[in-house]
Amino acid sequence: MQSYLDFEKPVADLEGKISELKSMAAGDRAVGIDEEVTRLSARAEEALAEIYKKLTPWQKTQVARHPQRPHLSDYLRTIVTEWVPLAGDRKFGEDSAIQAGFGRIGGTPVAILGQEKGSSTETRLKHNFGMARPEGYRKAVRIMDMADRFGIPVVSFIDTAGAYPGIGAEERGQAEAIARSTEKSLELGVPNIAIVIGEGGSGGAIAIATANRVLMLENAIYSVISPEGGASILWRDAAKAQDAANAMKITAQDLLAFGVIDGIVPEPSGGAHRHAELVMNETKKAIESFLVTFPGRMGRLEVREHRREKFLAIGSALV
Repeated sequence: MQSYLDFEKPVADLEGKISELKSMAAGDRAVGIDEEVTRLSARAEEALAEIYKKLTPWQKTQVARHPQRPHLSDYLRTIVTEWVPLAGDRKFGEDSAIQAGFGRIGGTPVAILGQEKGSSTETRLKHNFGMARPEGYRKAVRIMDMADRFGIPVVSFIDTAGAYPGIGAEERGQAEAIARSTEKSLELGVPNIAIVIGEGGSGGAIAIATANRVLMLENAIYSVISPEGGASILWRDAAKAQDAANAMKITAQDLLAFGVIDGIVPEPSGGAHRHAELVMNETKKAIESFLVTFPGRMGRLEVREHRREKFLAIGSALV
């Protein structure tokens, strides 16, 4: 069943009428509904296109968080072959919020890292809603070390509200673990690419998103803090999250202009949650293009220097 966001009410009403007509026709075969269903479907598509043509930053935040939006596990099933997950940080334990391992994308061997939010109550609890603990980031460092040693590119999928802020995580060195993961991402001698597929929140995202190429899905968001968190700090009122979202420049279009990201993966009208397979395949094409074109004749030091210069240049176009 489709889950509708508040601003999608006109579409929900039209699609509700279509469902009612189909239910009526199922009970009475003599009822002819084809013409009316076609008319209402066209109106629903037009309404959806009009709504998604002018989404506000807060509305994009809601789309990025949509429960039916494809998560890392969906990408692994759809675009990755020969997937071999690895677990544990060899220091404390396993953290299911970050999934890591090796597989192939378009036939090319890659190391894959990413946050998994979960899609049901059980899986959300298992994956801690995509909020990683220190052992998750230390696992990421372990996988990146292996990839670097064997010359395998790294692909990261970003989808987290932020790192887990619990007492246990802080006691086990959350900040240090995030810093080490960011450092490892920067010093890799192999190419890496990161794609923000939903939320890219704070250090929890940047820890595995410090890449040679950073992409965002069209309706994803990426920021140093959530709009609710920003509103709590600026106005001491989380209810002003919409104002914070407008001010923080968290959309893919804003971040591309600032040079924070390098490209946008388009989403059809209605978002990735309505066109999951299409969006995942577009993401796969973007990754394959990077894997084929980026390395070129670059050596390890050149790959590292490219990444360094990229991050030093953020915002320079606006000066």
